[in-house]
Amino acid sequence: MKDLRGTYVHAGDVERGRRRVRGTIMAVALVGTTVLAAKSWTPIEAGAVPVSASSPAKTVAEVEALRQEIEAARGELRVATAHIERWNRIFEYAREYRIPSDLAGSIYDAAVNEKIDPELAFPLVRLESQFNERATSPVGAAGLTQLMLGTAREYDKGITREGLYDRETNLRIGFRYLRKLIKWQRGDVEMALLAYNRGPAAVITAKELDLDASNGYDSRILKGYRGRGTLD
Repeated sequence: MKDLRGTYVHAGDVERGRRRVRGTIMAVALVGTTVLAAKSWTPIEAGAVPVSASSPAKTVAEVEALRQEIEAARGELRVATAHIERWNRIFEYAREYRIPSDLAGSIYDAAVNEKIDPELAFPLVRLESQFNERATSPVGAAGLTQLMLGTAREYDKGITREGLYDRETNLRIGFRYLRKLIKWQRGDVEMALLAYNRGPAAVITAKELDLDASNGYDSRILKGYRGRGTLD
């Protein structure tokens, strides 16, 4: 996927989304007005000549149909709004970190799918790999989230060394591993990040010896961050 920021395609997608939202709002308003009119219907007095052939039963059915239309319109509005909000967040991250929008979208979606706060995911990827999908550390960690092959195989037994450089795979496993560490540390994001960087064994040893496990990695990622790390 190419970087579509500022292009006609992106502008068209956003504008079409906005038009759809406006159209849905107008549709809901129109249907709501119709429902109110239907609710204002009063029975014909006994002996009077009916003005309409519609029966009360038919009117009730029509009101129910309109109610269902309103619910469907509300559902479409929620989907359209979520779609626009997602793209707004992605392009904000793309601008902030000066990366292509397709890469920002991959990081954002992988984080949300693995229930990792994107506000934590982006600085982690920046520090680990500088957003370089082919990044390789001296000890063999690879890809955007700098995964070791042994760690990755805990989540995907068949993954190969080259597979660590696949964008979607690397992000998915890296964020899943981070979420596991946060749960292991019972919500302590600082210790989870240190375990991510130094390895769980180093964190366990530091705790047992009553030593400060921090090496500055956690503070660099968490600078200004006040979230819980996860989305649940």
